[in-house]
Amino acid sequence: MNRFALLSLYRSLTRHKLHAALNIGGLAVGIAVFLVLSLYVRFETSFETWLPKHDQIYLVQTVWKLPGNPYNGPQPESMGGLLDEMRQDFRVVGTRVNGGEGGGSVIRNGIATREDVAQVDPSFFDVFDLPMVRGDGRLALSTPTGALISESLARKYFGSSDPVGQSMTINANGPLRYRVAGVFRDLPANTERHFTILVPLPRTPPNPQWLHWGSTALSTYLRFETPAAARAFEQKMPAFIARHVSNDMDPHHIGLTLLPIDQAHLTPDMGEGSRLTVVTLGLVGVLTLLIAIVNYINLATARAGLRAREVAMRKVLGADRVMLIRQFLGEAMLTVAIAALFGLIIAELGLPMVNAAGGLSLTVPYLTVVPALALLVLVVGIAAGFYPAVLLARFPAASVLASARSPGGGRAGTRTREALVVVQFGLAIAFMIGTAVLVAQTRYVRHADVGYERQGLLIVGGLSDGQIGPARARAIVDAFRRVPGVVDIGISNAGVGGSGTSSSDNVPLPGVAGFGPLLNWVDVGHGFFSSYGVKPLAGRLFDDAHRADDNSKRPAGTAANIIISNMAVKSLGFATPQDAIGKTVGGDRPRTIIGVVPDLRFRSPRDPLFPTYYYYRSDQPSFVTVASLRVTGDPREALAGVRAIWLRMAPQVPFSGKSADARLERYYEADERATRLFGIGAGLAVVIGCVGLWGLASFNTQRRIKEIGIRKALGASSTDIVRLLVGQFLRPVLIANLLAWPLAFVAMRTWLAGFDDRIALSPLYFVAASLLALAIAVLTVLGQSLRASRAAPAWALRHD
Repeated sequence: MNRFALLSLYRSLTRHKLHAALNIGGLAVGIAVFLVLSLYVRFETSFETWLPKHDQIYLVQTVWKLPGNPYNGPQPESMGGLLDEMRQDFRVVGTRVNGGEGGGSVIRNGIATREDVAQVDPSFFDVFDLPMVRGDGRLALSTPTGALISESLARKYFGSSDPVGQSMTINANGPLRYRVAGVFRDLPANTERHFTILVPLPRTPPNPQWLHWGSTALSTYLRFETPAAARAFEQKMPAFIARHVSNDMDPHHIGLTLLPIDQAHLTPDMGEGSRLTVVTLGLVGVLTLLIAIVNYINLATARAGLRAREVAMRKVLGADRVMLIRQFLGEAMLTVAIAALFGLIIAELGLPMVNAAGGLSLTVPYLTVVPALALLVLVVGIAAGFYPAVLLARFPAASVLASARSPGGGRAGTRTREALVVVQFGLAIAFMIGTAVLVAQTRYVRHADVGYERQGLLIVGGLSDGQIGPARARAIVDAFRRVPGVVDIGISNAGVGGSGTSSSDNVPLPGVAGFGPLLNWVDVGHGFFSSYGVKPLAGRLFDDAHRADDNSKRPAGTAANIIISNMAVKSLGFATPQDAIGKTVGGDRPRTIIGVVPDLRFRSPRDPLFPTYYYYRSDQPSFVTVASLRVTGDPREALAGVRAIWLRMAPQVPFSGKSADARLERYYEADERATRLFGIGAGLAVVIGCVGLWGLASFNTQRRIKEIGIRKALGASSTDIVRLLVGQFLRPVLIANLLAWPLAFVAMRTWLAGFDDRIALSPLYFVAASLLALAIAVLTVLGQSLRASRAAPAWALRHD
């Protein structure tokens, strides 16, 4: 562009300041939203890519194929001895990782502090080549008492002194004295490898289940030079399983598959991420940018006609069509470049707010962003400037100069602008519907009935730790009862937040062939149901007055009394909870149903509920892992009292007590974070659409001043004029629903399908969003319409 073209652009922008602000501002906001959400997508899809040769590392998944099991499918854990058995049949490079986040503790001065401890094989560095700061990682893990720690942990425990050679008492499967043999760099935020301490796995299996097929003790990782080698190895797994698994279970009920480690974060049940969430937020960014581009093109084409006389004069003075197109394309790119600069500024200013709303730590990588923005300027500049450039260059100079008004593109131009408004508001309405559904679902799961009273419930785990022992566990529970505010205590091997253990069992039915339906079982002690505030739907709860209730004292050969969940009623073939009372199931291990209780949701609302039955045992230390405390008054005071007792009676084991709400919080955080980010992007997309509609209304109203004057001179009232102008813009907004409703329905139905407990996709969300869009559209154009309708006819007829 020469200086005359630049001067022309400058005059065009300064002459129509409001138009320029709307055009550039809308596009800048769209670019900012796209940039921020692109940074989020880039972060979520970059997990494990920091690892050297990450594309060669695979996680071995255990694939369950049990009849009637809702948890069928791939799981990230595998049998403890799987790698040893693989090495008997194949030459593989692999390692095992047991533990990780909160996987152990460091004991100093008799006090245990929870840390991210992982037990690994000596071959760990053959798979995960962690960057070392000091020491030799391979050499450190080759000795049973060698340990590696991260930089941050070294500063935490050793300050500025050299940690290498110093000793630490670390508790993984039991407290042992380790010698620090090296320090590795802190792992980045984009990783699922949560550990700050690495110690060797025990040389001998720690328990009998270590070599039992069907158990899942740890994570197994393999390394292959090429994807083809990984696929070839995976194809050998059915035969490998058939050779090794037959003594423990049916080989057809289990499988093994390989998952590339850089895909684990966004794979269901593997990591913390959600592929659907990332894709959704990425689409929000792309569609918001698309709305901004459509808005820019719409305003640019609407205003292009105002420069028709300028173009005609240039043609008269010798400018050809190619020169004009080149000029207008250059102007469009320069305008988009200005918008991109402002968009980058808005993104930088808005990142702290987005990081706070999403619990993130995103930053702008300028070496990547600047070239991407340059490409965006080129693409958007051509897309936004090509149509106005061709349109203006096509106008015949003589007819334009002879005309009393500038051409506006005729009916085709009007239809084009209306189509663009339909696209804008169609996407905006879809965003409104999506935001409403996401907010409603996240609020619903947070306050949904989970089958028990969450308020005033404290959960304390860790009672099954080997360092505590049965006698001390009983003493600790008895001491908890004396804490002020504690009114009831229930003990069990499972609790809120996924605490404890999980077991399942097939329950044969009388007169029905086969193993029977698969049910979870939970061992509970005295006070479990009362501490959770659970009332029976039918029958009664466990009672020490009934000897058969106590599974630890029940005479051999007699049926055990059990309580089943409401979901188990249908699984066991009963029509109603009352029909199940007194019935005996279980085949050669008879169990008599004495009560039915509501389904208790201890985990994520995304996880399916499982039919469950409960055993009662009075000998609590033999099985108890979780104590559930019902408290009155301030739960923080009760928790402080419980913590004080724990630190006095079991200081060598980290305290893991929290309220039930705090334990459930981690299941809600990811979806609420995604909802906040979606809401921010959707809100700004709607704002951009309103800006474009306001600008278009301003332009069209200005072009119709004389028409309005003639209508008023012929007797039209101000109300008639307002109805005419507002109706013109409501038509494309109404048509936009035909695009928005199917798009939002498919997207929201797909997202809600990821929840076991979810809201209904009510038509009210669609109707409300459409009414809101109509109200926004009316308010956006009403000011322009009222101002035009109040103009005196004489002034309007003289207006040029």
